Amino acid sequence: MHIGGMRTAFFAWLLARSTGGQFILRIDDTDRSRNVDDALAPILDAFAWLGLDWDEGPEHAVNGCPVGGGDHGPYYQSQRGELYTAAIEKLLSSGQAYRDYESPDDTRAQREAAEKAKTNYVSSRVSLKLSAEDREAQKDQPHVVRLLVPRDASVTIDDAVRGEVTWSCAEMVDPVLARGDGSPLYNLASVVDDGEMGITHVVRAEEHLSNTPIQALLFDALGYARPVFAHIPFVTAPGTGKKLSKREKDLEKYRTNPQFKTLYQVADRVLPKLGLKLDATMNPVMVAFYRTVGFLPEAVLNTLARLGWSLDDKTETMSLDTVVQNFTLDRVVKAPAGFDADKLLSFQEHWIGQVPPDEKTREAMRFLSAAGIEATEDYVAAVVAALGDRLRLYSDILTFDEFFLADDALTYDEKNWKKRVLKPADAGDLLTEYRQMLDGVADWSVAGLEAATEEFCQSREIGLGKIVHAIRMGATGKAAGPGLFDTLAVLGRDRVLPRLDRSLAKLAEDRAAAAEA
Repeated sequence: MHIGGMRTAFFAWLLARSTGGQFILRIDDTDRSRNVDDALAPILDAFAWLGLDWDEGPEHAVNGCPVGGGDHGPYYQSQRGELYTAAIEKLLSSGQAYRDYESPDDTRAQREAAEKAKTNYVSSRVSLKLSAEDREAQKDQPHVVRLLVPRDASVTIDDAVRGEVTWSCAEMVDPVLARGDGSPLYNLASVVDDGEMGITHVVRAEEHLSNTPIQALLFDALGYARPVFAHIPFVTAPGTGKKLSKREKDLEKYRTNPQFKTLYQVADRVLPKLGLKLDATMNPVMVAFYRTVGFLPEAVLNTLARLGWSLDDKTETMSLDTVVQNFTLDRVVKAPAGFDADKLLSFQEHWIGQVPPDEKTREAMRFLSAAGIEATEDYVAAVVAALGDRLRLYSDILTFDEFFLADDALTYDEKNWKKRVLKPADAGDLLTEYRQMLDGVADWSVAGLEAATEEFCQSREIGLGKIVHAIRMGATGKAAGPGLFDTLAVLGRDRVLPRLDRSLAKLAEDRAAAAEA
């Protein structure tokens, strides 16, 4: 599910929830060339993960609860063929549609001629000049069914976002409503479904604005009341005026986009550990990506709400309840909205700060399990507590592998190893003495380790900064991380001491190698 498409669906959901209406989820599966099951699963999963339920629609589970069904089904257009056939027959019998036997080549030639003459192409309607006998004789020949557009009329709608919009029918092509086999195209199926389901408001992407005059004419011709239309501007890529794209070549460009760059770094850091890779369905343009790498639904919903809608001129962080209580279409801006990855990360930082420790632990364990890492719940809880606000995404737990690696699998950040341990002349002696001191520490807690280290430094008349980096490098292989004493306490005596022994052995080997060179 594309972020832009999810934002539009979210606005439709918000309108229903804020007005006490109903949100109906309908599946457009009339394109027989697509694998509907493969395309549908990510859509339903995205709704479910974000907690956006529907009053009627396909059966599914949202937050563990079943939703779906209703009085206006079926909800797959492929199962509503009888309704479309009846609509086509009604339009044909009333003279508001006709069977067009003109060949595709002839139609194409007329279009090209109009383009060359720099005039608007309109349908030739040659099939309307056929006699009743000729039409009957050709009814089984290849053809399409077209709407007969009243060329002396115009269509006006009062769009809930864009205001009044008018089209002249004189410039409109007679649109194809159905193929010769009776299978409907988008405009007909959409109008019939909206009419039969009693849809009062249609909230959709602005790219569908061009379909609106056709659909308005169809609503009138079929005797349905026109719904209120609200066309939502598209979402742009960060820092650009171009629509957020899911094309492969654009996805590669996004990797170097200053804002998207951070999200791609998350992908590079996390996906390989989960046995996944960036592709057309798993990337920062798709909702599934954010679930996979450990974002919170609250952060994504907060971001979607602020894509072209505002509560006021200052409020950024909003709960879903707040948005529902205040959502109105008149506060949707007409201009395209830029996807802001930095704002998303800021919302994520806020909302994960509201998550109880036990829930953070469960989610962290889920990521560890997905990466094939086993650890007890108590131990993971201790790691999560030590990380504090360093755990900005649930998947961040995977980047602190120093807490889960076997001691002999620990690797060292060589650049910082040389700077923090190998280069200082006294680092080895101090680290050796510190390791010996730790061997006698009885209280292996944060407080006990801090007190013992303070006494160690005072006895040698050195500051903690003189030794802290070498200790951290020896115990974790890294130059940065959570608090040193939290780290040592969580790792425990049985892991810290062997690691310091190993780092001292490495230091001796490195210095010997340097001396030989």
